[in-house]
Amino acid sequence: MHPAIKLRHIRAFLAIAAEGSLSAVARAQGISQPALSRTLAELEALLAVRLFRREGRRLILTEPGALFRHHATLGLQAFAAGAAALRPGTAGGAVRVGVLPTAATRLFPAVALRFRALAPETVLTVETGPHAYLMHRLREGAIDLTLGRMPAAAEMAGLTFEHLYEEPVVLVARSGHPLAAAPVAEALRASPLILPPAGAIIRRAVDDYLVSLGLGGLRPAWETVALAPGRGIVAGSDALWFISRGVVAEELDSGALRVLPTGVGFLSGAVGLTRRQAGAATPGPELLAQITRAAVGEGAHG
Repeated sequence: MHPAIKLRHIRAFLAIAAEGSLSAVARAQGISQPALSRTLAELEALLAVRLFRREGRRLILTEPGALFRHHATLGLQAFAAGAAALRPGTAGGAVRVGVLPTAATRLFPAVALRFRALAPETVLTVETGPHAYLMHRLREGAIDLTLGRMPAAAEMAGLTFEHLYEEPVVLVARSGHPLAAAPVAEALRASPLILPPAGAIIRRAVDDYLVSLGLGGLRPAWETVALAPGRGIVAGSDALWFISRGVVAEELDSGALRVLPTGVGFLSGAVGLTRRQAGAATPGPELLAQITRAAVGEGAHG
């Protein structure tokens, strides 16, 4: 690595990659946009590669930029772990995170274990609950960030969302369901149905899909996005369940549940990190965000 590359270059690059905007990062860090632009230009010159391309008003990582972000993130994690190892007896505070069901089953446990390894003195306080509840907790400062579906546009005032990956909403049934090979509309008419609650982010897309099948008036028997009750109901009956794939990933991999193809592509949505716009990033939450990005890059959510 070129000896002139400093931590300030790396931190600025990672912040720009997360926000996709020079102006947003400059405001958050309390520096001028020209100064931040110079820092980025210095890094690109020292690496002899273009890290971003501009699409409209956003900066998008190039392929080399995405590769460099992966390794830069791991490097900063290693520095953080080294610094923490020099203070084994000190209290590391706490990071408070809200986790929505779509990320709670597979991705977040992998993130939490890695966070523990890199920041053993920091307590990771985890809250789960409905989307509206976690957004309220985030706005009032009771949690530092949330991991889950992208909030609706009307909820985004004062918040920022960092896209990590796209996650489908799937229709699942138990293995051996008698209507698994039937047309999906026929199976939905003839089976008890579990829908996401009205306040769930994915409910609107599911309702639109049912309308597209002429089943807009179909009433569910149950409403939940929680794994334990939904899995139990589906496993013990002929119920069908619309749910984010991440919630039931383990059950699908084991063969306990199966996906009934819906034949549409709009039953999906963005998953990522939501934070408050105000204030500079603090070390604990930023380390958690970096670990989450790296875990997604390695396929821990799939």
